[in-house]
Amino acid sequence: MMMNRMIAPLLAMSLLAFAPPVNAAPADSAAGKAPATVSVPGADHHQHLFSPRIVALINSPAIKEVPAAALVANLDQLGIRRATVLSTAYMFGRPDRNLPDEYELVRAENDWTAQQAAQYPDRLVAFCGINPMRDYALKELARCAAHPGLRRGVKMHIGNSDIQFDDPAHVARLGEFFKAANRARMAIVVHLRASISKKRPYGAVQARVFLDQLLPLAPDVPVQIAHLAGTGPGFEDPPAQEALAVFAEAVERGHPATKNLWFDIASNADGENSPETTALLVKRMRQIGMARLLYGSDTPTKQAQAWEAFRRLPLTQAEFAQIAANQAPYLR
Repeated sequence: MMMNRMIAPLLAMSLLAFAPPVNAAPADSAAGKAPATVSVPGADHHQHLFSPRIVALINSPAIKEVPAAALVANLDQLGIRRATVLSTAYMFGRPDRNLPDEYELVRAENDWTAQQAAQYPDRLVAFCGINPMRDYALKELARCAAHPGLRRGVKMHIGNSDIQFDDPAHVARLGEFFKAANRARMAIVVHLRASISKKRPYGAVQARVFLDQLLPLAPDVPVQIAHLAGTGPGFEDPPAQEALAVFAEAVERGHPATKNLWFDIASNADGENSPETTALLVKRMRQIGMARLLYGSDTPTKQAQAWEAFRRLPLTQAEFAQIAANQAPYLR
């Protein structure tokens, strides 16, 4: 997410019998036929609100309070109708913080996000945020699933939670969380990039663990990989490039676990990307297929700039139009 990039030193299935056609949109795709021309995206699938608690926790001039009214005002400037608001409550559960009132803070932050989104029920959809490794994780997931303002989905941040795909205990704990989310019919958004500040291993090996051991445990819900498996801004991150290649090739060959797999492009298109990186990014996007790509900006206050940066990618007008028209099932 944006905060992680701005202040990185402070933060960080049963398989189906038949595989989908190559590059097919996920099940229940709402993309349909894309318009012939590009205007603006219908939805921003990767957004955040910043509460006074989060601002105090981070304690950085770069982070200011952003309530729902401010986000909607910025969406309106570009004409974006809807947004997915991903709670940052998991930040209170970062393992090196050890806050004595951690769970109370997590609950309060998730509830605040729901209350804010409820002010614009036809515009905003809130997801709860949880560190899946904490002892209260399944309890909070069940509470969110029963909450009318949080039941649509859950956001987890692998880097912030310091989850390591090379640790079987971590994978097992995360697997239980995936199964519980699937039972609750909650969509999953996952910031998959492992911790950069702690130099945790990340790349093809870790992506295959996610693809083969975790995705099959949530076969009935949309799973959205944030930032095209990276973090941003930009895509000059070889481990993320390596991870995305695994997913792109899996989708391309019709891997059954990718049936409901989506990718948001938040913050990957950036002026700092080299021409070679831009060409690689577009290659992977085309391997995945435009019908699976969701527009997201990860920036609540600079919508126009994010869309302008994305539009500089060397895509066709039809490809831009498809992505702009795509809408994840959980927004319906």
